[in-house]
Amino acid sequence: MHTSSPIICIVPRLPPAIDGVGDYALNLAFQLRKDYGTKTHFIVSDRSSIVSPQTERFPVSQIKVHSASELLSLMPSDTATVLLHYVGYGYAKRGCPSWLVEGLERWKSTGNNTYLVTMFHEVYASGAIWNSSFWLSPLQKNLAARLARVSDRCLTSKQHYAEILYQLSQGQQTQISTLPVFSNIGEPEQVPPLLERNRCLVVFGGRAKRLQVYRESLAELELACQLLEIKEIFDIGPSTGLTLSSVNGVPIVEMGQLPATEISSILLNSLAGFLNYHPNFLAKSTIFATYCAHGVLPVSSRCSAPTDGIQAGKHYWVPDKETTDCKNWVEVQAIADNARTWYQTHNLLVHAKTFAAHLEKTIVEH
Repeated sequence: MHTSSPIICIVPRLPPAIDGVGDYALNLAFQLRKDYGTKTHFIVSDRSSIVSPQTERFPVSQIKVHSASELLSLMPSDTATVLLHYVGYGYAKRGCPSWLVEGLERWKSTGNNTYLVTMFHEVYASGAIWNSSFWLSPLQKNLAARLARVSDRCLTSKQHYAEILYQLSQGQQTQISTLPVFSNIGEPEQVPPLLERNRCLVVFGGRAKRLQVYRESLAELELACQLLEIKEIFDIGPSTGLTLSSVNGVPIVEMGQLPATEISSILLNSLAGFLNYHPNFLAKSTIFATYCAHGVLPVSSRCSAPTDGIQAGKHYWVPDKETTDCKNWVEVQAIADNARTWYQTHNLLVHAKTFAAHLEKTIVEH
């Protein structure tokens, strides 16, 4: 894909802000530039972010006021391609960014050769009746439907989301690509076998996700350490605020926030990576993607029916007192290998190729 005018890429935040969608968008922009010469101009919506006018040689504009008019003022009035990374809560506190959808509808209605590609990282929230997400779900759903209908092309990270978007778009979106997310911590070309690694287990991710591990999955974490004969746990990410010293005698080393290269190095020397994440949503977990890419054994606190090509016991391991004797290293290695093989079908190169095709007004073959 070779375009002279840059892609306009709308995101909630960019690094150094801690934001999975921002990391995803920036890594993708790098790969598109490297493989296809694509230039990207970012528009950031988070008003509290400290935004530099350049991020990694990509120009950046910041929305000062959340309004359709403000968005339009930053958009080119002539021929333009826009890539929106959509996650409702990224653009509005209650997950209802009416200003964003209205702005894009107004932009599209100008008819000046406008082209909109939307990556739905989420579609809309739902929740228990006592949560605000329950009451706001119809509005969130309405905004997602309007966005699906105004977009020229849509992508998403889960097959279930693609089915929802197909229905919401009222048949306007017939081909919605599903791409489980890639690792934001890099993709090593070679990974050592598990038996050559240190008996270390990694708990990695944002503060909330790691708090869930220690508060909700301690029994499973202890069991995993026991069955895998783990000698050390590396806790990587922003401080949880918990006083972590050990889990059932296995010392926890708090590493804090580290550069991607250091995290990658620790993972390559570790046996397993633990996460507390609903298995139905693993396709959109950058933590799971990172574990898969680094060939560690992904350990989940729970299992579920196969979703998005991910299967318990095949692509991740669930410690179980009754049935699991983890001395069978052939089986454990097979799970790590299967996870990495599954990952390669949608790695960063595949992402760049798919997005490049979608960002062309006529689909190109590479």
